[in-house]
Amino acid sequence: MFMGTYEHGLDAKGRVIIPAKYRENLGESFVVTQGLDGCLFAYPMEEWEGFVSKLRELPGTKEARKLQRYFMAGAAPCEVDKQGRVLIPGHLREKAALEKDIVFVGVLSKIEIWSKERWQENDDYDNVDDIAEHMSELGLNF
Repeated sequence: MFMGTYEHGLDAKGRVIIPAKYRENLGESFVVTQGLDGCLFAYPMEEWEGFVSKLRELPGTKEARKLQRYFMAGAAPCEVDKQGRVLIPGHLREKAALEKDIVFVGVLSKIEIWSKERWQENDDYDNVDDIAEHMSELGLNF
């Protein structure tokens, strides 16, 4: 399980250090694909294979095909080097507007990879009452 938020810088070659707390669960090779809300998703191979299985089970509707293409077309296998760095492919860096400052966010079975600017725009948790209301609507009680 992934949790926590970590910041790292992207080097001139498009490489970034994977946070040490994530490396063991992520593995030496994993998949990065387009995410939602302007970020990328990084999946350990086992989680990726489970996700792909769910995509395969979708009906043959136009919406399902679009969803399959969205996640599969840009997906790229990535490997961690001996320094703990990974090269994020250029097309994915472009999609997520990754230029210098990167934020890694652990979200259960995957990692979200954000540009710091986009993360700050989306990290809007100022109104705790709104969060509590949404939790209740989803059946999450504390």
